[in-house]
Amino acid sequence: MSKIYYVMGKSATGKDTIYKKLLERLPELKKIILYTTRPIRDGEKEGMEYHFTTDRKRDEFRKENKIIEERTYETVYGPWTYFTVDDGQFNLEGKIKYLMIGTLESYEMTREYLGKENLVPLYIEVEDGERLLRALKRENNQKVPKYKELCRRFLADEVDFKEEILKRCEIDRRFENQELEQCLNEIISVINAN
Repeated sequence: MSKIYYVMGKSATGKDTIYKKLLERLPELKKIILYTTRPIRDGEKEGMEYHFTTDRKRDEFRKENKIIEERTYETVYGPWTYFTVDDGQFNLEGKIKYLMIGTLESYEMTREYLGKENLVPLYIEVEDGERLLRALKRENNQKVPKYKELCRRFLADEVDFKEEILKRCEIDRRFENQELEQCLNEIISVINAN
Protein backbone atom coordinates (compact mmCIF):
# COMPACT_ATOMS: atom_id res chain seq x y z
CA MET A 1 0.00 0.00 0.00
CA SER A 2 1.27 3.49 -0.84
CA LYS A 3 1.92 5.93 2.00
CA ILE A 4 1.74 9.71 2.17
CA TYR A 5 4.24 11.22 4.63
CA TYR A 6 2.70 14.49 5.76
CA VAL A 7 5.05 17.23 7.05
CA MET A 8 3.37 19.79 9.29
CA GLY A 9 4.07 22.14 12.15
CA LYS A 10 3.58 25.67 13.35
CA SER A 11 5.02 28.53 11.31
CA ALA A 12 8.83 28.88 11.32
CA THR A 13 9.49 25.34 12.56
CA GLY A 14 11.61 24.62 9.49
CA LYS A 15 9.05 22.36 7.86
CA ASP A 16 9.71 23.81 4.38
CA THR A 17 13.44 23.15 4.76
CA ILE A 18 12.79 19.64 6.06
CA TYR A 19 10.40 18.97 3.17
CA LYS A 20 13.01 20.05 0.60
CA LYS A 21 15.83 18.10 2.29
CA LEU A 22 13.72 14.93 2.42
CA LEU A 23 13.08 15.22 -1.32
CA GLU A 24 16.82 15.64 -1.93
CA ARG A 25 17.88 12.72 0.28
CA LEU A 26 15.08 10.34 -0.60
CA PRO A 27 14.60 10.74 -4.36
CA GLU A 28 12.11 7.87 -4.38
CA LEU A 29 9.61 10.15 -2.63
CA LYS A 30 7.03 11.66 -4.98
CA LYS A 31 5.76 15.07 -3.93
CA ILE A 32 2.13 16.12 -3.75
CA ILE A 33 1.91 19.87 -4.22
CA LEU A 34 -0.86 21.91 -2.63
CA TYR A 35 -2.45 24.96 -4.23
CA THR A 36 -2.75 28.49 -2.86
CA THR A 37 -4.22 31.82 -3.86
CA ARG A 38 -1.70 33.75 -1.77
CA PRO A 39 1.04 35.73 -3.52
CA ILE A 40 4.32 33.99 -4.19
CA ARG A 41 7.10 34.89 -1.70
CA ASP A 42 10.63 35.86 -2.65
CA GLY A 43 12.59 32.67 -3.30
CA GLU A 44 9.55 30.48 -3.97
CA LYS A 45 8.96 28.80 -7.32
CA GLU A 46 5.72 27.76 -8.97
CA GLY A 47 5.24 24.03 -8.57
CA MET A 48 7.89 23.66 -5.87
CA GLU A 49 6.31 24.93 -2.64
CA TYR A 50 2.80 25.38 -4.06
CA HIS A 51 0.84 25.78 -7.24
CA PHE A 52 0.07 29.50 -7.10
CA THR A 53 -3.38 29.97 -8.55
CA THR A 54 -6.54 32.08 -8.58
CA ASP A 55 -9.94 31.93 -6.92
CA ARG A 56 -11.41 31.24 -10.35
CA LYS A 57 -9.27 28.13 -10.87
CA ARG A 58 -10.11 26.93 -7.34
CA ASP A 59 -13.82 27.33 -8.16
CA GLU A 60 -13.31 25.18 -11.30
CA PHE A 61 -11.73 22.42 -9.19
CA ARG A 62 -14.63 22.69 -6.75
CA LYS A 63 -17.22 22.31 -9.53
CA GLU A 64 -15.35 19.19 -10.71
CA ASN A 65 -15.44 17.77 -7.12
CA LYS A 66 -11.64 17.53 -7.10
CA ILE A 67 -10.92 19.44 -3.87
CA ILE A 68 -9.79 17.13 -1.07
CA GLU A 69 -9.46 19.86 1.56
CA GLU A 70 -9.60 23.64 1.60
CA ARG A 71 -8.84 26.39 4.10
CA THR A 72 -9.20 30.16 3.79
CA TYR A 73 -7.38 32.49 6.16
CA GLU A 74 -8.37 36.10 6.68
CA THR A 75 -4.95 37.72 6.55
CA VAL A 76 -4.09 41.38 6.94
CA TYR A 77 -3.77 41.39 3.12
CA GLY A 78 -7.15 39.81 2.45
CA PRO A 79 -8.27 36.18 2.20
CA TRP A 80 -5.70 33.56 1.18
CA THR A 81 -6.91 30.06 0.35
CA TYR A 82 -4.85 26.86 0.51
CA PHE A 83 -6.21 23.60 -0.85
CA THR A 84 -5.36 20.07 -1.97
CA VAL A 85 -6.66 18.79 -5.29
CA ASP A 86 -7.21 15.22 -6.42
CA ASP A 87 -5.53 16.06 -9.73
CA GLY A 88 -3.64 12.86 -10.52
CA GLN A 89 -0.54 13.64 -8.43
CA PHE A 90 -0.95 10.44 -6.43
CA ASN A 91 -2.20 6.89 -6.70
CA LEU A 92 -2.62 4.93 -3.49
CA GLU A 93 -2.41 1.56 -5.26
CA GLY A 94 1.03 -0.02 -5.21
CA LYS A 95 3.94 0.84 -2.94
CA ILE A 96 4.77 4.44 -3.79
CA LYS A 97 5.94 6.79 -1.04
CA TYR A 98 4.64 10.35 -1.30
CA LEU A 99 5.63 13.51 0.56
CA MET A 100 3.21 16.30 1.35
CA ILE A 101 3.37 19.47 3.43
CA GLY A 102 0.52 21.33 5.07
CA THR A 103 -1.19 22.31 8.29
CA LEU A 104 -2.75 20.20 11.00
CA GLU A 105 -6.17 21.20 9.68
CA SER A 106 -5.28 20.12 6.13
CA TYR A 107 -3.79 16.87 7.46
CA GLU A 108 -6.99 16.08 9.33
CA MET A 109 -9.21 16.70 6.29
CA THR A 110 -6.86 14.78 3.96
CA ARG A 111 -6.79 11.89 6.44
CA GLU A 112 -10.58 11.84 6.49
CA TYR A 113 -10.74 11.88 2.68
CA LEU A 114 -8.00 9.32 1.96
CA GLY A 115 -8.13 7.18 5.12
CA LYS A 116 -5.81 7.28 8.12
CA GLU A 117 -4.04 4.09 7.02
CA ASN A 118 -2.63 5.97 4.02
CA LEU A 119 -1.09 8.92 5.89
CA VAL A 120 1.92 9.11 8.22
CA PRO A 121 2.13 12.39 10.17
CA LEU A 122 5.54 14.07 10.50
CA TYR A 123 4.87 16.76 13.10
CA ILE A 124 7.76 19.25 13.48
CA GLU A 125 8.23 21.24 16.70
CA VAL A 126 10.44 24.15 17.77
CA GLU A 127 10.32 26.15 21.01
CA ASP A 128 8.15 29.28 20.59
CA GLY A 129 10.89 31.84 21.24
CA GLU A 130 13.12 30.22 18.63
CA ARG A 131 10.22 30.06 16.17
CA LEU A 132 9.59 33.78 16.56
CA LEU A 133 13.26 34.59 15.95
CA ARG A 134 13.28 32.40 12.84
CA ALA A 135 10.08 34.03 11.55
CA LEU A 136 11.51 37.52 12.03
CA LYS A 137 14.70 36.55 10.24
CA ARG A 138 12.71 35.16 7.30
CA GLU A 139 10.55 38.30 7.04
CA ASN A 140 13.61 40.55 7.24
CA ASN A 141 14.89 38.84 4.07
CA GLN A 142 11.73 39.64 2.07
CA LYS A 143 11.68 42.64 -0.25
CA VAL A 144 8.51 43.80 1.47
CA PRO A 145 8.35 42.29 4.97
CA LYS A 146 4.84 41.48 6.20
CA TYR A 147 5.27 41.77 9.97
CA LYS A 148 1.56 42.08 10.74
CA GLU A 149 0.91 38.82 8.90
CA LEU A 150 3.82 37.16 10.73
CA CYS A 151 2.21 38.12 14.06
CA ARG A 152 -1.22 36.92 12.94
CA ARG A 153 0.19 33.53 11.89
CA PHE A 154 2.20 33.15 15.09
CA LEU A 155 -0.87 33.79 17.27
CA ALA A 156 -3.15 31.65 15.09
CA ASP A 157 -0.77 28.69 15.55
CA GLU A 158 -1.70 28.56 19.23
CA VAL A 159 -5.30 27.83 18.27
CA ASP A 160 -4.63 25.73 15.17
CA PHE A 161 -2.19 23.35 16.90
CA LYS A 162 -3.92 22.78 20.25
CA GLU A 163 -3.03 19.57 22.04
CA GLU A 164 -6.60 18.31 21.82
CA ILE A 165 -6.48 18.57 18.01
CA LEU A 166 -3.14 16.72 17.91
CA LYS A 167 -4.69 13.97 20.06
CA ARG A 168 -7.81 13.80 17.90
CA CYS A 169 -5.55 13.32 14.86
CA GLU A 170 -3.64 10.60 16.74
CA ILE A 171 -0.34 12.47 16.44
CA ASP A 172 1.77 11.14 19.25
CA ARG A 173 5.25 11.35 17.73
CA ARG A 174 6.92 14.73 17.37
CA PHE A 175 10.17 15.67 15.68
CA GLU A 176 12.09 18.41 17.52
CA ASN A 177 13.90 20.64 15.02
CA GLN A 178 16.58 22.26 17.17
CA GLU A 179 19.31 20.50 15.18
CA LEU A 180 18.32 19.97 11.56
CA GLU A 181 20.48 16.91 10.81
CA GLN A 182 19.28 15.03 13.86
CA CYS A 183 15.66 15.86 13.05
CA LEU A 184 16.09 14.75 9.42
CA ASN A 185 17.74 11.48 10.45
CA GLU A 186 14.85 10.66 12.80
CA ILE A 187 12.29 11.35 10.07
CA ILE A 188 14.22 9.36 7.46
CA SER A 189 14.36 6.37 9.80
CA VAL A 190 10.54 6.49 10.10
CA ILE A 191 10.09 6.68 6.32
CA ASN A 192 12.57 3.85 5.70
CA ALA A 193 10.84 1.67 8.30
CA ASN A 194 7.51 1.74 6.43
